[in-house]
Amino acid sequence: MIPDFNALAVFALVAEERSFRAAADRMGVTRSAVSQTIRKLEESLGIALVQRTTRSVSLTEAGERLYADSAPALAGMQAAVEAAGNLSDRPRGRLQLAVSSIAESFLSGPLLASFAEQNPDVKIHVTVTDDEFDIVAEGYDAGVRLGEVIAQDMIAVPVSGDQRQIAVASPAYLERFGVPSHPRELAARRCIGWRAGLNVAPYRWEFSEAGKEFAVAVEDAITTTDMALMIRLAIAGAGITFGMEESFRTAMERGELVPVLEDFCPRFPGFYLYYPSRRNMAPKLRALVDHLRRPR
Repeated sequence: MIPDFNALAVFALVAEERSFRAAADRMGVTRSAVSQTIRKLEESLGIALVQRTTRSVSLTEAGERLYADSAPALAGMQAAVEAAGNLSDRPRGRLQLAVSSIAESFLSGPLLASFAEQNPDVKIHVTVTDDEFDIVAEGYDAGVRLGEVIAQDMIAVPVSGDQRQIAVASPAYLERFGVPSHPRELAARRCIGWRAGLNVAPYRWEFSEAGKEFAVAVEDAITTTDMALMIRLAIAGAGITFGMEESFRTAMERGELVPVLEDFCPRFPGFYLYYPSRRNMAPKLRALVDHLRRPR
């Protein structure tokens, strides 16, 4: 059977958007045209790929397998076509990025704003997520994560300097309860923790002493999935909290939060833009990489 690459590309959009209408809008065609393409692909394969209801679209087991196996190849083909079609090297098209919620230097605004101004034909879509997944299989051009969690087969470009995690509290809290001198004292303190979801364990509070890393099992009085709320609670004196230093920088500069236990908080490699190694990198991604590498 000769594969219908156009049909596979349509299927990949439906799988990515989980919506016939959204896929049709991105392609500039009717929903009916997308539906007919998927139906013909299913008939040629002899198996259902998509489950449709009046409210949602999901993939069957076969659909999930086909999408996982075909998405990297389709992304590579798309990059090759874009490179061939952009002989002037003018960046254009949709640039999809998956960025960690704690990548403050990248998400602060100026970097993306200046890139968008210099590349008006590039439409940027940023998904802020802390989930770990295969960016290629999910249709993203690149991601931004801490260097220590990026797979070794990816190309990584630094977007920040070294980082560190610190514990902070409000001056009022420290005046009332005292400043801890060692992380083990945190077990007896009111703490504010962050977690990714209700059924996910709270984020670990990790420190270092004499070159050895260790974690402290704090008893969180409050946990939240929202970093901004965590910071506001700490400012309000609800307890000690822990996270990336950049996340607390504004509050510390205002004197609303004070760092503690800094001697136990070493620095480590920061955030990187990462993407798969491709012989033909799309001009839109090349433009972003070049933008990041310019001195600021």
